[in-house]
Amino acid sequence: MLQVGLSLPRCPGGAAAALPMAEPAAGEDPGTGRALCPPEVLGSSPVTIVVTSEADTWDIDTSSCLGCGQFVDWDKMPEPQQAGQMPRDVLARPPKELKRLAREGCWGWSHAGRAWLYPRLIQRVSCRLVTPDALVYRDVAARLFGKPSVSSHPLPEFLEGCPLPTYCLNPHGVTALKKILICVGSLFPDITHSPLLPALAALLLHYSEDEAQCFESVSRLIASNAPHAGYIDQSFLAHQASCMTFGDLANKHCPAAHRLIASAAENVLEVYSEWLSWLFPGLPFGYAVRVLDVFLLEGQKVLYRIALALLKQFRLSVAPAGLQGSDIKAELQAFVRNIAQHVTVDKLLERAFGIRLFSRKEIWLLQMANRKALMERGITVVQRRPSFHLAVDMQNFSSSTVTAQEMRLVWSWIPERFSLFPPLLLFSTSQDGCSLQR
Repeated sequence: MLQVGLSLPRCPGGAAAALPMAEPAAGEDPGTGRALCPPEVLGSSPVTIVVTSEADTWDIDTSSCLGCGQFVDWDKMPEPQQAGQMPRDVLARPPKELKRLAREGCWGWSHAGRAWLYPRLIQRVSCRLVTPDALVYRDVAARLFGKPSVSSHPLPEFLEGCPLPTYCLNPHGVTALKKILICVGSLFPDITHSPLLPALAALLLHYSEDEAQCFESVSRLIASNAPHAGYIDQSFLAHQASCMTFGDLANKHCPAAHRLIASAAENVLEVYSEWLSWLFPGLPFGYAVRVLDVFLLEGQKVLYRIALALLKQFRLSVAPAGLQGSDIKAELQAFVRNIAQHVTVDKLLERAFGIRLFSRKEIWLLQMANRKALMERGITVVQRRPSFHLAVDMQNFSSSTVTAQEMRLVWSWIPERFSLFPPLLLFSTSQDGCSLQR
């Protein structure tokens, strides 16, 4: 007798879901509940063939993530990188060991692995005492949207001008993402500008059981109060300060790439103001989710490292042929979209964590100094970034030492918090002479 058995529905990554047993109907096999196929004779004896799924290699109970994957278009979702096992006691590992596993891609062995691990890692994030959770989301969502899942509510104002990536989400997932962001806007009215938030919510939704779980994870990242370890910038001032901080780090740690951009761009500060978009939504999904693995453990400092590694790789990739056009921002975005042609995600992370950076506290202090400079310049609300020409009047610029183009390059070497202000001539030998007494 030839019998074909169906494999059970699987959780992302391979965990089989248990289904309730029903009484078999007439003509059905009592073991599977499926219609029996006509008898076939193979050789001299009947043979029973059962088709099952591949053995799951993931070593952790996935019963809590059986509902995950409902928001995902699985035709777009990349396959896990390789077969492997996540240690059963992974959450009990020391912080250093946990960081090493994340950087090496241990979570990437299984979609179910991330679905199980992400909420547990986020629960470890220190956050404000009163932080909206899944129960609050269900209550607010029911009040805002009612029972129908589709809402005509406008997206919150803090998303204006921010990309809304959907990655591998299906139409149901895109609707869920918008609902989550609307509830974030309702429950966190202090957020005025946050380009990173929609991308993080979209990535986490791929591995969430439902909207409420995704919302709770996003809320904890927003409400994080760990010292010097923020996750999400929530104002234009904070975002611009992070852009300035990246510019300072690029000047110090990627001098060759910095010179390349400064020589090609009229305003290097404007190029660096888009550094976060290189990561989200710039990177392909497989790269972005690997960045998320380490970001949940180490915070925003990881994003600086990855972006600096991308900048270094960009310089290496364009060096032989040189820059192809005048729009350096567009070339950077195109390079990041096609990053898989230049470097693997493992090699990119290896180079990122090979950069000798400041400590988390020192980066935080640099951000605070940049915030102070922006406030002194009056830049506290969403507005266009001040250009190089506002600080140095190129129309009336003259020098016997440097050309205007050279001055633009010299100006790019100055820490961004100082380059916001016009230069003031303090001493000139042609005017003040060469006397040491003077």
